[in-house]
Amino acid sequence: MSIADLRRDYSHATLSEQDVDQDPLRQFADWFNQARSAEVPEPNAMSLATVGNNGKPSLRIVLLKDFDERGFTWYTNYESRKGEDLLQNPHAALTFFWVELERQIRIEGRVERVDEAESDAYFQIRPIKSRLGAIASAQSRPIASREQLEQQFETASQTYGETPPRPQQWGGYRLTPDWIEFWQGRRSRLHDRIAYTRTAEGSWDRQRLQP
Repeated sequence: MSIADLRRDYSHATLSEQDVDQDPLRQFADWFNQARSAEVPEPNAMSLATVGNNGKPSLRIVLLKDFDERGFTWYTNYESRKGEDLLQNPHAALTFFWVELERQIRIEGRVERVDEAESDAYFQIRPIKSRLGAIASAQSRPIASREQLEQQFETASQTYGETPPRPQQWGGYRLTPDWIEFWQGRRSRLHDRIAYTRTAEGSWDRQRLQP
């Protein structure tokens, strides 16, 4: 079978204007909880797209760590490529794809760093080795070998023991959405797509999009 022949006809569920909440953040919470109940592997895994001053997009998978009425939060090294992109262009896009439920959510908006107290609080609940790894790794920077990386980790472990401090170059980002789309796979590629756009007054307009 060639790649061109790989396909799947989606038939798990439907999505109508009557099905969705008027508030897309509540709708996200509903779908996210359904993904967790369905035991979707890593339901908080999301694609994060950024664009720097060079105009070239960059995409990677990160883990959502919180969401509320303010937006969607994740944590990373501020000096990584995504951190540099967001410093130059504080707008990004997120995508969740839960193949088991034949669902996709796309989110676009403006990104800001969370405050230091919030980053400190999350850093302290991370596993100890993850905290040490955040200190040891200069994320996205070249390194000569795996052995050098492991030596940097060992140095951090010997230096800080069980109480490593949060590095100043590490912390959280929050995307405040201005556009969210909910996608439900359907037969014959006639998928259901319901999109929300934030208005100037802060409310949400909702419309169906063609697949």
